Amino acid sequence: MAELIYTKVTQQPNEKPALRLKIMFNLYNLLESPYSRFFVYMKALNMAVNGKVTEHVVPSFKKMDGFLREWNLGVKDQRQLFLTVANILKENKISSKDSFKFLVKYLATFSSEDELSMSEAKEEAVRAIVEFVKTPDMFQCDLLDMPAVAQLEKDAKYAQVYQLINIFLTQRLDAYFDFHTANSTLLESYGLVHEDCIEKMRLMSLVDLGKNEPQIPYSLIRDTLKIEDNEVELWVVKAITAKLMDCKIDQMNQVVLVSRWIERRFGQHQWQALRMKLASWRGNIANVLSTIQANKISEDGVQATQGLAIH
Repeated sequence: MAELIYTKVTQQPNEKPALRLKIMFNLYNLLESPYSRFFVYMKALNMAVNGKVTEHVVPSFKKMDGFLREWNLGVKDQRQLFLTVANILKENKISSKDSFKFLVKYLATFSSEDELSMSEAKEEAVRAIVEFVKTPDMFQCDLLDMPAVAQLEKDAKYAQVYQLINIFLTQRLDAYFDFHTANSTLLESYGLVHEDCIEKMRLMSLVDLGKNEPQIPYSLIRDTLKIEDNEVELWVVKAITAKLMDCKIDQMNQVVLVSRWIERRFGQHQWQALRMKLASWRGNIANVLSTIQANKISEDGVQATQGLAIH
C-alpha cells in the first residue's frame, strides 16, 4: 500500500509539489519499519528536488544523526543519502559548510579495500577539495586521510587537484605561488580566485608558523606571508578574529607570542597526539588527587593524636 501511494504521489512532482511532499511525510510517519521510512524519505528528497521545493526538506537535515541511528543503514544507502543531502544543500546555497560536511560523510564511506567502487567518488573528492579551498572561513579538514581523496594523488586527470589540497593543509604560501605559476588555468577552471587563495593561504601559513614557533618574529611573518612590515599586526589580528590562534603581540620586541593554534589537518596522527595529551592530563589529575588524599589522611591522623593527648 505504501509503495502504491508514493508511486502515485511522485509521478507528477511539479504539480502542487508542496502538498505532495506533505503527503509523503505523512506516509513516513505512518510506517513502522525503519528501512521503509528511509526508503520513503529518499523518495521525498528526490521529489522535492524535481518539484523545486527543497526548502521544505532542509530543516529535517538537522535530525540526521537521529535518523541514522533509527534506520541503521548499510554503506551504499549511506552514500546515496549523504550525497543527495550534500547536493540539496549546495543547490539551496544555505551553507557551504553544511554541504561540505555531508560531502565529507559521503567520501568517508569509501575504503581503500574496494578500489572499484572508490573510483566512482573521484568527482566528488575533487568537488570537496574545491569547496574547501573556495570557502574563506574553513581552515581545517581531514580530506588527506580519506582513501577516496588519496586516490587522486596518482590520477592522471586529478593529480594537480590533490597537490592543491596538500599545499593548503601541509605547506605555506610560497608553495602555493609555485603551484599557481604552473597551474593558473586549472585554478580558473574550478572557479578559484587567485587573490582569495592568497588570503586564505596567508592565514594558514601564519597558523603553521604558530605551530612551530611559540615566539614568531615580525620579520618571519613578513617574509612567510609576503607582506609589508606595517601589515604584520593586521594579519595576526585577522588570525585571532578567525579563531585560528590565540596570541599576544609584543610590539616592543617585535614578536608574536603564541599560546594556541588550530590543526589544519586533523587526522590519525593528531588524534594520537590528543590521546597522549589527555592521558598525561589524566595522570596529573590522579597524582593531585592522590596527594590531596594522602594529606587528608595525614591531617586526620594528627587531629586524632591531638585529641588523645587532650583527653
